[in-house]
Amino acid sequence: MSDRKRAVEWFGVFFGRPADEVIGEEYLWQVGENAWVVVDDRDVRSGLVGRAMITFGVTGLDDILARLVANGIEHEPVETYGNGVRHVDVVDPDGNRLSLAEAPADHPG
Repeated sequence: MSDRKRAVEWFGVFFGRPADEVIGEEYLWQVGENAWVVVDDRDVRSGLVGRAMITFGVTGLDDILARLVANGIEHEPVETYGNGVRHVDVVDPDGNRLSLAEAPADHPG
């Protein structure tokens, strides 16, 4: 991240909560049993800024998007794929793409 303070605030809005852990200069949000999103602006990570793409499976996509927009975070248009999955990209302040994908209610699994 090019600006840790800005990124921590942005991801706090994106996830709807503050970081789950802060370890030294790293801010971590747990997104799965063994999966984390880490905000870290140290020089050792600077070459990776703006190159990440992460997809999250979600439920309640419309509610999530409404919360983001209400807090000043815009998103690209929502697409609906032939299998009914709704997908949208949200771009963080550094250009990393965070995709949200919601399976239709009748989708198995």
